[in-house]
Amino acid sequence: MSLVFEEVVDTVMALPYEQQELLKELITKWHIETRREEIAQDAQASLAMFRAGQLKPQSAQAIIAELQQALDNEEA
Repeated sequence: MSLVFEEVVDTVMALPYEQQELLKELITKWHIETRREEIAQDAQASLAMFRAGQLKPQSAQAIIAELQQALDNEEA
């Protein structure tokens, strides 16, 4: 597998600058679209869990406080 990757890298390096830029833009757009699809799937799963009673309703303030605490714990 790494040989294939190395071949791809070598091929990209051999492309003219303009084609490398176009490829970079395409890859960025693909990543964005993939992430959007992941977020949509997560949202659908969360809504299904909420509707099934597996998640409890919380205020936005409580959620923000919980997120802030998680960030604070990561920094420590």
